Amino acid sequence: MTESITLRVNGEERIAPAGLCLDRLLEALGYQPRLVVVEFNGSILSRQNWPSQPVVESDVLEVVTIVGGGS
Repeated sequence: MTESITLRVNGEERIAPAGLCLDRLLEALGYQPRLVVVEFNGSILSRQNWPSQPVVESDVLEVVTIVGGGS
């Protein structure tokens, strides 16, 4: 059985696999990491730090998807 953690993503409680760093967690939650900006526990986290940032129980993420377009 795979261990899991509970965290808050965009104001909602989510269950995710334990032991992941931020980039892999985003993928596990269905996001395309190259198309999002992440606030991690109240701070904008640089994309270059995502592979080394562990995500643990009770972390709080705000994930904003970048939408292209224009006129």
